[in-house]
Amino acid sequence: MTPELDFRRESARMLAALARVLGLHNLALAEDVVQDVLCRALQAWKYAGPPRDASAWLVRAAQNRAIDLIRRERTRREFAPDLELRSEYALAPTVSALFRENEIEDDLLRMMFSVCAPNLPEPAQLALVLKLLCGFGKREIAAALLSSEAAVEKLLARGTQTLAKPGGLYEVAGREQIGRRLEAVQHALYLLFSEGYHGSARPVQAGLCAEALRLCGLLAQHPACATPRTLALLSLMCFHAARLAGRAAEDGSLVLLEEQDRSRWDGALIRRGFELLDRSASGEELSEYHLEAAIASCHCAAPSVERTDWARIVELYDLLLRLRPSPVVALNRAIAIGEARGAGEGLAALDALRQEPKLAASPFHPAAEGRLFLKRGRAGEAARSFAEASRRARNPAEAKLFASLRDKARGG
Repeated sequence: MTPELDFRRESARMLAALARVLGLHNLALAEDVVQDVLCRALQAWKYAGPPRDASAWLVRAAQNRAIDLIRRERTRREFAPDLELRSEYALAPTVSALFRENEIEDDLLRMMFSVCAPNLPEPAQLALVLKLLCGFGKREIAAALLSSEAAVEKLLARGTQTLAKPGGLYEVAGREQIGRRLEAVQHALYLLFSEGYHGSARPVQAGLCAEALRLCGLLAQHPACATPRTLALLSLMCFHAARLAGRAAEDGSLVLLEEQDRSRWDGALIRRGFELLDRSASGEELSEYHLEAAIASCHCAAPSVERTDWARIVELYDLLLRLRPSPVVALNRAIAIGEARGAGEGLAALDALRQEPKLAASPFHPAAEGRLFLKRGRAGEAARSFAEASRRARNPAEAKLFASLRDKARGG
């Protein structure tokens, strides 16, 4: 992992602990402390380099800054309601206890559940996840959410105000108590990973995928949160993350599935994905994450596109379409039908989606048509479909890929 991502992780860890100590209503103050600690670290390590345990150094620095701040501000400012302030002797031990490794991990979980408050709209939840738990700046959040910095600033401001109202972090307790927010947390992490895997702004953002995988792994470690649904989501992330290295060439251009070097796929992550998928089958629930993970497992288990179990994938998409009807699921099912039953049936399934409003601007419908037209030997129609896909492309990498397919169809 790069040093930049290490700093982001430590930033989230410190912020979660500081929010517990200072109170969620003092979130802006906690962020200022984190920035101050990171600046001090960069200055202190400028010449001698970071200490052997840089993470512990940062945690101690944040802990000490919190104690100093509370001593200076406790007569003018309210802090966390459960913070022991009646005695000077109790202050340092109380703060130190909240900065223990297990407490910090629990606070990250609390922050996840606090951010995914039911009264917060989904865009605000995602913006706060990216900022508070992933250490992203406004420009990066805007790029990830395909929004403007001004819009992101408003989302963050409203979200922070909403979180501050209760005055504390959401307590992660028993299954019944967390049930109301667990699904929102799972969905936020799913969207975060999806944005990294095939987002609109950039097609492959490994850093986003890594952060979503890390946070979902943390969720799966908590007994009350490690539900079959959570394990299935983590399995799905593992299968997709395992294939990231093959999705883009060194120059950033996208690589089609049939052209990917499968030896570059991460075998350890694939094995972990299968293990998690097995564990997720322990309950009665069949979620969309179970089905998507099962589909991803078919791709990871196949030695090539031709030897992929496309018939099984179609069956899984049939189930997914009944469980979570959506044009995107129907589109992916049509693509699988084209592989399993022939280009003719695939084109018929795609044609049924032609008037779907939610696919009107998508590049993937004409791109799928182009590939199936090629299989039928209809090069002219394939070229026109790829040209349309290139016109609808969401980013330069997609436009370049579809344009190259257009040129190949034309014989160029």
